[in-house]
Amino acid sequence: MLIAGNWKMHKSPAEAAEFCLALRDEEVGGVDVVVCPPYVSLAVAVQLLAGTEIAVAAQNVHWEQEGAYTGEISARMLLELGVYGTIVGHSERRQLFGETDESVAKRARAALDAGLFVIACAGETEQERERGATEEVLRRQLSMFEADDNLVIAYEPVWAIGTGKTATPELAQEAHTFIKSLVDVPVLYGGSVKPDNAADLLGQPDVDGALVGGASLELDSFTAICRAAARS
Repeated sequence: MLIAGNWKMHKSPAEAAEFCLALRDEEVGGVDVVVCPPYVSLAVAVQLLAGTEIAVAAQNVHWEQEGAYTGEISARMLLELGVYGTIVGHSERRQLFGETDESVAKRARAALDAGLFVIACAGETEQERERGATEEVLRRQLSMFEADDNLVIAYEPVWAIGTGKTATPELAQEAHTFIKSLVDVPVLYGGSVKPDNAADLLGQPDVDGALVGGASLELDSFTAICRAAARS
């Protein structure tokens, strides 16, 4: 069971340091835990979580090793920093910054080839779900992926991200089963995961963990989700 906290554009280096120092002292049970700070806070998180079982991942990565790509960061740079892995294809990257299925796949492939662990995101919008296109969207988004020991998929229904809406455990299970028929890797659920719904979601047979957004920013809520995962 893997619980990953995506901090998005939150937590400066000082705030990340405070959080990581506190997280070190928490008992989170027998689950794999990853935190995903913004770029400027990666180094301090790596430093303060060294020697623990808690991994640090980036929120994105470029497909080239270096070059004229202003604002981008390569897998080689992340590895030198001591970063364990990266998210690719988060719905906010797709919706706000023009990421495509092709660019997401290129980012994932470069990261995997470099030896990084990858959490690749996929999921449908509310309009796509309402017209019955969920499986079509997932098939398209994941068509360029294949099983890899360092790859997990995060199913994040876009309509459930930051909205307070959450897929029912049954809907999550149905989507995860379909994703595993496309790519035989673990699948996390992402979309308004909170302490009060984590146990029901994580108790589904094909839900292998969670990609947690807002609830990962507070120590109490994040560790409560980790403990719920440990009991699942």
